[in-house]
Amino acid sequence: MSKNVPLYVAPAEAEVTGLPGRLRRRLRWMGERWGRRAAQAGVPPMLLAGRYRRHVPAAEAATASIIHPPAPVPADLPIGLPASGLPREAGWFGFSFSDVPLRAAGPTRLLSIADARVLTGRTAFGDFSPAILDAAGRSLDLREIRHRPFHAPLARRAPDMHRRRAVWIAERVFDNYAHWFTAHLGKLVCLRDLGELGDLVLPMDRPAWVDASLARIGVAPAAELPRGAVLAADELVLLECDRFRPELLTAARSAAADPPGGAEKVFVTRRAARGRRLLGEETFVPFLEAQGFKIAEMEHLTFEAQVALMSRTKLLLAPHGAGLANMLFCAPGTTIIEIADPGYPNPNFYAMAAALGHRYGYVAARGVGAGHPLRRDLEVTRAQIESILDRAA
Repeated sequence: MSKNVPLYVAPAEAEVTGLPGRLRRRLRWMGERWGRRAAQAGVPPMLLAGRYRRHVPAAEAATASIIHPPAPVPADLPIGLPASGLPREAGWFGFSFSDVPLRAAGPTRLLSIADARVLTGRTAFGDFSPAILDAAGRSLDLREIRHRPFHAPLARRAPDMHRRRAVWIAERVFDNYAHWFTAHLGKLVCLRDLGELGDLVLPMDRPAWVDASLARIGVAPAAELPRGAVLAADELVLLECDRFRPELLTAARSAAADPPGGAEKVFVTRRAARGRRLLGEETFVPFLEAQGFKIAEMEHLTFEAQVALMSRTKLLLAPHGAGLANMLFCAPGTTIIEIADPGYPNPNFYAMAAALGHRYGYVAARGVGAGHPLRRDLEVTRAQIESILDRAA
């Protein structure tokens, strides 16, 4: 199949002049809410310009087999953060810091769907975002996979690829380093071990570290789908799962990590990053070096070098970011310390550490600058770093 399928990118929001921005956003929100409600009530998509569709959980439209039933994943309280200090805001993560100690992992289910289509594209922000439609045109939703209005032109197109059977695992922003290793590698290992990967279809133009990780687990796609293309399958196979399921993450570690050995203490610096830098590093990096820490710039290490370093690491200290996803390659019992802004309480790395059997610590940084908290720089003091390391000792 030709690789020259036009890339569909969601259009940026159109400018509407003559109305205050707040009113404009309010009217848009009301229109979108009406469209979603109308679709759920059964209004045909063609009467809604194809922008809105009825949404159903993918498992409701599938033949499903349970691989792992729901189960608790107990976690110790974070080092440096008492129970009373655990944030309760779930945000868009579906659970909060305060939920992690008693969190129950959802089931892992193998799904088989007849006559399905996969629509791929990018949002207005440039993020890869897939949707799955069944023969009735309903959006079959999984975590990070659902139909959105910008998929409408793709839904009207003829398929670019047709397969009798296809296995699909790519979620929204699969090409983000942390998302790949927290949400995708474990699914692939599980499907491999179930003997279900013979018809794997992956998006084309993947980052090099994706293919390097595939090589480590002995997996290669049967077909590659250009971004912006539409895949039709007589049978579409999916794995629905909790991304922080211990069985998935520990299996991924066993398949992809180097043999453990060593006692490195590693600090991941973001001084070369474009955003979310750690201000004031110069005040405590000399202290860390005196304590035997290796200062690592992950952007300057190959994927293989990162995996090798993590296999030798016993303590990983890092600002919130992709570098922490490398805990996947650390031996069980490694101490993981996250530096993050409590104004944006993201519990994912805490849950990941619990699933992998690591000790987890937290340093509350101060967000610096305007804009979304995820993009702000962070600031911590040497006293905070010394305190968390004393507690972790």
